[in-house]
Amino acid sequence: MVDRVGGDQDGTDVFEAELGGALRRVGEEFAVGDGATLVDAGVRSGRRRLRRRRAGAMGGSVAALAVVGLGASYVGGAFDSPHADVTGVAARPSASTVQGKGPHGTGPVVSKADMIKILQGLLPEGKFSEQDGMGTERGAGANAHLVFDDRHGKAAIGVSVGAVDPQGTEGKQLLQCPDKNAMSFDECRVEKLAGGARIQLMRGYEYPDRRADTKMWSAVLLTREGFTVSVSEWNAPAEKGAAISRPEPPLSLKQLKAMATSDKWRPAMKSIGAAPDEPLAAPPALGQDRETILKRLTSQLPKGLKVKSRGGQESEYAYMVVDDGKGPSLVQINVQTDMKDVENDLFGADAETLPDGTKVTTRTSHGDDKGGAGIVMWTADMMRPDGFRVVVSAFNSEAQTKDANRAEPALTLAELKKIVLSDVWTDGSK
Repeated sequence: MVDRVGGDQDGTDVFEAELGGALRRVGEEFAVGDGATLVDAGVRSGRRRLRRRRAGAMGGSVAALAVVGLGASYVGGAFDSPHADVTGVAARPSASTVQGKGPHGTGPVVSKADMIKILQGLLPEGKFSEQDGMGTERGAGANAHLVFDDRHGKAAIGVSVGAVDPQGTEGKQLLQCPDKNAMSFDECRVEKLAGGARIQLMRGYEYPDRRADTKMWSAVLLTREGFTVSVSEWNAPAEKGAAISRPEPPLSLKQLKAMATSDKWRPAMKSIGAAPDEPLAAPPALGQDRETILKRLTSQLPKGLKVKSRGGQESEYAYMVVDDGKGPSLVQINVQTDMKDVENDLFGADAETLPDGTKVTTRTSHGDDKGGAGIVMWTADMMRPDGFRVVVSAFNSEAQTKDANRAEPALTLAELKKIVLSDVWTDGSK
């Protein structure tokens, strides 16, 4: 453990990758800014808000699709306010995290001033400004953030301390590297540490679709007990909305790792207290798990398409990259239930209604401003009267964040429509 991070600038200690530690705002708190939102601004209620996000996922921007494919999003504005929730590992604390307040842990409250002082003490020599944060008195973890200047340009730096169930879903997803198909990054590494802890080291960009060149590097620690420390830095004086002030953030990944594993954060951990176990999550419904979705999608592909790669999340969402001899083409699919309450948002007057009440529509869109240059996305969307929905999109690129490599997607709108209307999605024997 260390008291102050040294000035190691060895490039071999740094890895160019996207900030997986910030992929934490899941479900009801999901938000993506700067035009990449998945839902209408008027959506307010929690459950309906989530439904709209899910509904908009396959019909929205390329950037939106990238995030939905990962089941989470980037932290936005976590350091903008002294009342902002903890960024990174504890950015939007779950019910299991909100229990600190000193008396609930085994140590006294750690104040905002304490958190700022610890952060400053672990940084190399330099000037500090715009210091702020939050102590453990709210019981939602603690954070500190500031602008650091080592005479090579100002940089935003922040740290958060929290707690999750290390065996629960949140703990398992915490260190998971992003899917390269859904997000632009160069490398991601997870290391095992002494005592059962693990740490993710990543270097990448503030935006998953690279619509701005703001760099964001991080180290995310998860201890055996479930305590979390996330350290993040930018090559600008703010996460978003500030001009780039230096070519790279000031600290190497080795330095960020030393900060995250410092004993100086232990008082905050003790004040927060370990998170209780998460309730066991129900397994994905039959037919909505990734492997079943991929199997059924493969069975419906037109002849002549070769599957080059495949992936997705545990349930509802999957993707594959196919090639018809004219270049790779990304195909994404969501299989969802109970979506009736957003039917009118998805299917307008131009939608086709079949004799049994099923609605189907097709859409075409461009994603040049949200992903790679020249991106075209073709989509077929189907909903049955009971709210069961299948939506499939195809791209003229092998990844949402890469430039178009062909004129059109490998599947036509008619072929996509045939896929969503296939009875394979509700026939349990297939």
